[in-house]
Amino acid sequence: MLARRIIPCLDIKAGRVVKGTSFVNLRDAGDPLELAQRYNEQSADELVFLDIAASSENRGTTIELATRLARELFIPFTIGGGISTLDDIHALVTAGADKVSVNSSAIRNPKLITEGARRFGSQCIVVAIDARKRDLKTQQHQSAGKISKWEVFSHGGSRSTGLDAVAWASEMESRGAGEILLTSMDADGHQDGFELELTAAISGTLNIPVIASGGGGTFEHFRDALTIGKADAVLAASVFHYGKYTVSQVKEYLSENSIPVRKV
Repeated sequence: MLARRIIPCLDIKAGRVVKGTSFVNLRDAGDPLELAQRYNEQSADELVFLDIAASSENRGTTIELATRLARELFIPFTIGGGISTLDDIHALVTAGADKVSVNSSAIRNPKLITEGARRFGSQCIVVAIDARKRDLKTQQHQSAGKISKWEVFSHGGSRSTGLDAVAWASEMESRGAGEILLTSMDADGHQDGFELELTAAISGTLNIPVIASGGGGTFEHFRDALTIGKADAVLAASVFHYGKYTVSQVKEYLSENSIPVRKV
């Protein structure tokens, strides 16, 4: 079995790391570079930086941040937010990002994923999916087709798309995405556990890695996302940013419970 990855997520707004609950009520969590260096020391496998206001503010992700991170970090990092063209991807990769995360632009222009994977390689293209439970009775009344319990949202979780989360993940895989970053909007920031049913539904459908995000609060939550949810990696923010656990502590717990992780 491949080693499972533990990935801190740093949501960036106005140059600072922020964290909220279900995508709202944001509070400051610190300086991006200082937190990144801390997680580097804690043996994080990767880092994800998301400029959460870029799409809603109709602007691109700052290249300066990617350049600073590449200069200071020695672990792989993904950066996303406001990426809408192949030139955007090229600029971030050239600045030093190992991967890019695309969400709203993939919904608006799915060919971006196809073309991005062809030009930069699937390993570089992460599709982020923000999903929320929906009213199935209403949806089934409106649609004769089979649909899952979860709908995709865009623009930092502010816009309903009508897209089925499981079907959308499958399409993104078929278009060449190398990885899915799956966030449960319902669980995000609550620290009550990952949305295991959603995670398992998508992990069980795809052949590419799925990163579970939203809801991590205890060691057991991380274990369950990787075992019950069948995720390949777990992403978290609050528990790391505010010092509840270190990345190293989570990895030690997983190792003790026979889940393979990279060296602590």
